[in-house]
Parts: sequence; C-alpha cells; structure tokens
Amino acid sequence: MKRLNARPLLVVSMMGIAWLPLPTYGAESVEPALESGGHGEILVTARRRQEAAQDVPLAISVLDSRAIEGTGSFNVARITQLQPSLQFYSTNPRNSAANIRGLGAPFGLTNDGIEQGVGVYIDQVYNSRIAAATFDFLDVEQVEVLRGPQGTLYGKNTTAGAINITTRAPSFDFEGRAEVTVGNLEFVQAKASVSGPLVEDKLAVRLAASKGSRRGTIYNVVTDRWVNEQDNLGLRGALLWRATDSLDLTLSADYNRQDPECCAQIYVRTGATQRPLSRQFAGLAAAFGYAPPSTNAFDRLTDLDSALDAYQEIGGASLRAEWDFGPGTLTSVSAWRFWNWGPSNDRDFTGLPITTVSANPSKQDQYSQEFRYAVTGDRLDYVVGLFAYHQRQHTTGAQEQGPAASRWLLNPTSANANNPAVLEGLRSENDILLKTTSLAAFGQLSWRVTDRIKVQPGLRVNYDKKSGSYEAVVRTGNGELLVCNPPPTSSVTRDQCATLPPQSYSPKFSDWNISGDLTVSYEISDDVLGYATYAKSFKSGGINLAGLPLDASNNPILSAQTVKPEDVNHFEIGLKTQFWDSRATFNLAGFWTEISDYQATVTNGQLGVLRGYLANADKVRVRGIEADFSVRPNERLSLYASSAFTDHEYVQFVDAPCPPELAGGTTAQPGQTPSAPGTPGGISPANCDISGQWLPGISKWAFSYGIEYRLPVELLGNDGEAYAAFDGNYRSKFSSNPSRSAYTDIAGYSVANFRFGFRKDDRWDASFWVRNAFDEKYYEILATQSGSTGLVVGQPADPRTYGLTIRTQF
Repeated sequence: MKRLNARPLLVVSMMGIAWLPLPTYGAESVEPALESGGHGEILVTARRRQEAAQDVPLAISVLDSRAIEGTGSFNVARITQLQPSLQFYSTNPRNSAANIRGLGAPFGLTNDGIEQGVGVYIDQVYNSRIAAATFDFLDVEQVEVLRGPQGTLYGKNTTAGAINITTRAPSFDFEGRAEVTVGNLEFVQAKASVSGPLVEDKLAVRLAASKGSRRGTIYNVVTDRWVNEQDNLGLRGALLWRATDSLDLTLSADYNRQDPECCAQIYVRTGATQRPLSRQFAGLAAAFGYAPPSTNAFDRLTDLDSALDAYQEIGGASLRAEWDFGPGTLTSVSAWRFWNWGPSNDRDFTGLPITTVSANPSKQDQYSQEFRYAVTGDRLDYVVGLFAYHQRQHTTGAQEQGPAASRWLLNPTSANANNPAVLEGLRSENDILLKTTSLAAFGQLSWRVTDRIKVQPGLRVNYDKKSGSYEAVVRTGNGELLVCNPPPTSSVTRDQCATLPPQSYSPKFSDWNISGDLTVSYEISDDVLGYATYAKSFKSGGINLAGLPLDASNNPILSAQTVKPEDVNHFEIGLKTQFWDSRATFNLAGFWTEISDYQATVTNGQLGVLRGYLANADKVRVRGIEADFSVRPNERLSLYASSAFTDHEYVQFVDAPCPPELAGGTTAQPGQTPSAPGTPGGISPANCDISGQWLPGISKWAFSYGIEYRLPVELLGNDGEAYAAFDGNYRSKFSSNPSRSAYTDIAGYSVANFRFGFRKDDRWDASFWVRNAFDEKYYEILATQSGSTGLVVGQPADPRTYGLTIRTQF
C-alpha cells in the first residue's frame, strides 16, 4: 500500500451533502495515487497500528501535508473550516477549547481544574493544554481527527474524540523543504526543514523552523496600534537511531513561542437586562460621557485602555522506542512538556478605567509515560497499554479595579455606588496551585470471527487524582488587607467584599472508573464496510480553581469546589464505501451521545468577579448524522463534500445560570414571580431551568466543500501543471453563551477561499490565494460584560486576506 499524496478530498458527514474541494481525507475519503499510476490508500495510525483508513470501523477524517499546505490550514482553528464536526473557540490561547460534535470542554473562560474531552496528541504525546493547538503546524505529515470516545486506545481518556498530529520523521535520504508566504496585513511566514543521515543506515536527524507575523485586525485608537496580531516562532528537532534491525529510538524536542499584542474583544451591541436603567450600559456610559469608538464591530475599532498581551511558550522533549518483539511491536513514549503563559487583558472591554489589571500568568509542567504492545495476526489483532501522567501548574493572578468601578459595578441601591474611592485600587492577588495524577490500563481486541465479520471490544481502567489550592488576598486602595469574615458592618467594606472577596480553600478529588466499548463490523463487500459501536466512557471529575461563590458569612461554599465525572453513553453506526475503481468514497456515520453530570460553566453571583465556576448539569444529549464524499473522476479534477447535522440540547439542567436578559435585578425570594426578560429594575430568578435549550457552540448544520482542477502546462521551459481550487464552508446559527440568550446567538455564515498556482512535480509550487474572498462579516465568539450591564462584546473573524506562497522541496 502507498500513502496517498493527494489534493482536495474530504470527510464524513450527512443530511445534505454540499460539494467542496479538499485535500487528502482519511477514513472518510481516499484519492487515487496518480503519481504511482494506481490507486493508493490513505494510511492512518488511529488504532495505534498502521492500516488503511477505509478499513477502520471508526469515524475519522485525515488531512495529509498537501491538504494542509494547499488550503492554508496551518493550525487546528483553520482545520475547522474543513471538518464540519470539529469546533474550535478561542478568546486567547489559554481560553481555548476544541470540541468534536459539540462536546469536549465547557463553553466559557478556562478553569484549569478540569480536563479537555478532546485529546490533542503530537507524535503520540498527549498535550494537556489546548493552547498547543493555537500554534502554527510545523513539518506536519498528517492530521487525523477521530470522532467519539477513544479511551481504549489512547493514553489519556478522551470522551469526545482526539486530534492526532504526526510530524515528518527523520530520513536516511537527504531531503529539504522550504516555504515563504507574503500577504496583506503585512503577513510574512517562512518555514524550512532539512533531514538526512548522520551515520548511514543508523542515525538520522531532522530539523525544522518556522517564523510568522501579521499585523492586527483591530485598531486601538487609544494606543494608536493594531492589536490581535500574530507573532509566532517554532523550532523542532528529531534524532532517529536505528539501534538494531528491530529497535528504533526517536528523540524529539520542540519549542514554540507566541508574543502578540492580543486579544481584544470589542463592542458588538447592547441588550436589556433587569438592572436599573441607570446601571445598564447606555446609562452608565452617559454618566461618564463615554461612547465606544464605533458601534459597528466590523469597523474594527476599539479603545481598550489596559495592556494586551498573549505571550506563551510551549515546548518539551520526548523519547519514543519502537521494538519489534515477539509477534508484535512494543512502544514506549516518555515525555516532558512545559507551558508558560504571560497574559494581560482588558476585561471590562471599554476605554473606561473599570478593571485596570486582569492577568493570570501560569507555569505548567507535565510528565507522561506510555507503554503499548500491538499485535496484528490472521484472526486476532490487539493493543494493550499502560499510561501514567502527572501535571503541576502554578498560577499567580491579579485583578485591580479602577476609579470607574464603583459606579459601574456596585449595586445601585448602595450609598457608595457613586463614590470612586470605594473600589479604586481594590486589588486581588491570587495564588493557585494544581496537581494532577492519572494512571490507566487499556486495551482493545479485534477478532475476525469470519472473513467478513469483526468483533472489537475495548476496556479501560482509570484512576485520577487532583489536588489544588486557591488563595485570594485582597487589599484596598489604601493597601489595607480586606477582611470579610465575620461579615463587615461598614457599607464600604461590604461593597468591597461583594466585588473582590478574599477566599481560601484546598479542593481535592480522586476516583476510579472503568470504561469500555464494543464495535461490530461487517464487510458487506470488498469496498463496503458497515459498523456499529457502543461506548461507555467517563471524563474525570474536576476541582474549581477560579474562586467559589460565598455564603452569607462570606465563606466559600465548599460543596462547589469539586465537580463529578461526566458519564458518557455513546452509540454510533457507520457505513464506509468506495466505488468507481476506488476513485470515489462515500461514508456515513450516525451517532447518539448522552452525558450525565455534564460539566458546565455557571456564573458567579458576585458582580465584580469575572470568572465563573463549574457545576454539573443533570443531562445533555447530542445526536446527528455525518456524511463525507470525495471523488476524482480523472487526473485533472478532484471534488469533495462533507456535512454534519447535529441535534443538541440540555435534557435536564434546572439550576442553570440565567441569560443576561433575566439577570441583574433583585433576586426573587420564595413565592415571588420573576419579571419579564429585560425589565429594568425587575426581579431576577435565582437560577433558570434551561432544559430543552441548545448547548453552546454547536450549529445544527455544517458543511465543507471543495474542488480542484489541474491542467498540464509548460511555464518558463518547465513542464508542470497549473491548478485552480476552491474550498468553502458553512455553519448555521449557534449559541455563544452557556445559557442561550437572544443577545449572543451568532448568525449562520459561509466562507469561500480560492487559490491559483503552478507546480512542478513535488519539487516546487507557487500559488496565489484568497481567504474569505467575499469578505464575509461574522463573529467567532460573543460574550457579555460582567455586572449585567447588557454590553455584548465579540471577536470579528478575519476579513478578506490574500497573498502568495512559494514552496520547494529537494
């Protein structure tokens, strides 16, 4: 079999198939390997052994290096435009989440005490920080997106899926690659890699580097600078030692750095809340004589008056040993990774001095060890493994209020609401520590019952332990220590305690769980595979490390310091087909996932507290159908289409946070009827029953599609091929708030991308590209300002961008 080295192809998704052009797609599509004159197969390692993607009874999408490079998909966020079932949301690298089929991480600001439900693996190493997915891909050979629970094959339990990234291995043949891109917005990016032998047939090395920068897309009228820029550096090296004919050792190291002036969220609109009119955004702004520089977010203007920074470093080293031993291969992966985060934000989202400091710098180290033994036989294939993981993270945060905070944040009935001195200089300094240990034994068996029927059971035993500490020390503007327990009698101190309450607690969690899955597959014919899967999975319980709500005595409510594990029941059926002499692929998958004790973000009741905390929703459900189609009718034309229909809801969540239109008023007492949404000075429910409502971040319909046409030509005496390509995607409306609000729905949108170029074999390629060609105006994410002022802020997506890319290899 030969690894497919294709152009546009695509994924699996159903219910309305759109036509799209895409590069190589795995278990969801296969493109003929015309270079070899035959029909190639896309090879994947999804089940920890190399096999043809179409033979894997699993919903999986694959992009090879040509697909990634050709579509400009240089990080996970860009891949979402090619994968309808993959979602990625980010207000900055730390506050990022990758979801598959809408599941994986709760929507909102990151809480470090819980885990992602989507695992990101780079060269078989689990990355606990989703921030790793914000970096530019460097020397990547292939990206596999696995949908559904994957805990019986992967080191860290992943209840929603996995993103498996494989970089190019060191080569015993000398080779090199180089790429330069220039574009509008002062975009410049350069990548290069080189590989070759140090000792013939024994020792090989590979080195790669990338550097990219781009001007920001938002103009700050206060600092006279463009913000939300890009400034990325990546370095990677690998050394392969062929110790014996049966033992390979690969030592890898990488370093990535981002240092952009980022990440601004800007004025989008206002919506009526239940706070008194004088304390909603319009009234407050008028009292200060303030107006945002524009009320049209697509003017891309802001006046943020606090420093913006999104500095981060991610890196580490790993040693992978692969030993052909007995009937199988024993693999050991030892890894250390680090993450340093140095942010600065303007969390009041305005040019007023409300919150003048908001920063939570963090340092994290993680260590992991995985052992796997994989055997492929005539009737039985199996993988068994052990996994150990330890993480330590230390965060030292600060939040400080400015002279506008009293009027903006305090309850309007307070006598201090118009006294700037009450909150000015009030500063909370937080010291947060997290330690996580995870141990697991896992395995999966594939038994060929007959020539066409396979039964594939899997089992995982998992132990998780988390411990942490949270301490917030608060000082007033005079430098005095703020004491809130016992409850103060002074109205000034009460208002300070209600805004930035000091607190200290030390949460702990530990638990065992057993999960498993069972897949039965049937080869209906040589080119048609049907399968059915049931999986019982768990996402580890967590601890709250962003502050807790307080009781009447200003003590943390300790019952909220931990959250239960998610309990996942997953059902899936699928059909994988190839026809027309393997030139066309059509795959279907239907799934039904129910989660009990879903880990959701809820809002802290204190007005000045920016971060929410975590709680368990009783039950959520996500179900849908996906379809992928790709075809290469001849040597010149490739087409792909992928679609996903996803039905999603909170089945039961009776004590959820209320949306902004039902917040900000006087809390309803027993027997009181809450006011209608948006009633100024009204009565707000203490919590809301959002059972039956949408989950955040999920579109009911999503499509990706593409086409590429190639024509042999001669250019400057060189025989090659000219090509023209289009790829596009569409998402229907989705909610951008944990509790759906009329103010934070993001309207559906479609994005179109074009590229035109000339390539000569695989030696060099030059292309002109346009992304978001029709300058579609849409938001990546929307959020609300704390304090129920009704201000809605957001991040406009990139405008039209264009440029030229030249790449060569030798």
